[in-house]
Amino acid sequence: MAVLEVLTFRLAPDVDEDGFLTADRQAQVEFLYKQRGLLRRTTARGEGGEWLVVTVWGSSPDADASATTSDDDPAITRFKSFLDPSTIAMRRYHTLD
Repeated sequence: MAVLEVLTFRLAPDVDEDGFLTADRQAQVEFLYKQRGLLRRTTARGEGGEWLVVTVWGSSPDADASATTSDDDPAITRFKSFLDPSTIAMRRYHTLD
């Protein structure tokens, strides 16, 4: 059973969107693509300024392992520095197949 991790947020005030997109790609390539069980990751922007990142993991243990090690990773730290902390919401969903 796969796990969908859904992160929603807004960018912090005065953040350069191009800088954020660069940091997002770096986090994806330098950290996330190296994690066991990562199946897919997509970033999207809503019309009202909200952002969404959907990460698909092979299992809950894979998602948990990544969450445990991500706090120490420089690319993830840089990615998070672009987010408005008061708007961050993370949810997990388990596929039914």
